[in-house]
Amino acid sequence: MIEIFTPAEVDRARRTGALVGEILDAIRSRVVPGTNLLEIDAWAKEMILGAGAVSCYVDYAPSFGRGPFGHYICTAVNDAVLHGMPHDERVADGDLLTLDLAVTLDGISADAAVSFIVGENRPAESVALIEATERALAAGIAAAKPGAKVGDLSRAIGTVLKQAGYSVNVEFGGHGIGTTMHQDPHVPNAGRPGRGFVLRPGLLLALEPWVMVDTDQLVIDDDGWTLRSATGCRTAHAEHTIAITETGAEILTLPR
Repeated sequence: MIEIFTPAEVDRARRTGALVGEILDAIRSRVVPGTNLLEIDAWAKEMILGAGAVSCYVDYAPSFGRGPFGHYICTAVNDAVLHGMPHDERVADGDLLTLDLAVTLDGISADAAVSFIVGENRPAESVALIEATERALAAGIAAAKPGAKVGDLSRAIGTVLKQAGYSVNVEFGGHGIGTTMHQDPHVPNAGRPGRGFVLRPGLLLALEPWVMVDTDQLVIDDDGWTLRSATGCRTAHAEHTIAITETGAEILTLPR
C-alpha cells in the first residue's frame, strides 16, 4: 500500500515527527556510560504514553521477526545495527549506540533513528561510520522531490556510502510510512536512478541508510530480532521521516 496524504494530514504527520525527534533527543541526552538498555526502553515508554501516542513496536510482528517485539524502542550496540531488542545490558564509554523509534499519533506514524558514541571515548572508526550514514541520509533527502523516482534516492544514498568505502546491504532499507509504520515503496540504500515509484506531494518516506565496517552480511541473535554484522564489526544507522512537498522534501522528525 502507498498512501498520499492531504495537507491537513501532513500537518498531523509533522506533530508525530516532532514527537519522535524530541523523544530521541531527550533519550540521547540522558544516556551515559552505565545506562541500561532496559532503562532506555522505560524512558521511551513513559514519553510515548505521556504524549498520548502509540508505539509502533510493542505489538509489531512481521514475518522476519520473532514477534511481537514487545518493547518501545530499538537499542543496537556496536555490532548490532537493526531491530536491536533492549535487554539487561549497560553501555560503556566508547560504545556506539543506535536508537530507532517509531510512534503513531492521531493516526499518522513517524520513524527515525540516530547513532552516537556514548561517553568521552570517540573511536575514529565509529565516528567515520556515523558521519557516512548522516551524509548519505542528507543526500537521499536532497534527491527527494516531486517527479523524482525511488531509484534516484537509492542512488544518492548508495553513492555516498560506497564512496566512504562501505559495502551496502539492500535487504533492509527505507520505506513508505503513514497510517502504518512500514508501507511501500521500499527504498533500498543503493539502486539505479530513473527507476521505481514516482514521488509526489503528500507521500511520506522513512529514509534509513545503515552500514557495517567490513561486511554487508547480517546475522540474527537468539532473540529473533537483533541483527548484527556477520563479522562482529561496528555498525551505524541514520533515519528521518520526510514529506514530499511541492518543492522538495521536508524533514518531519527533527525536534522542535
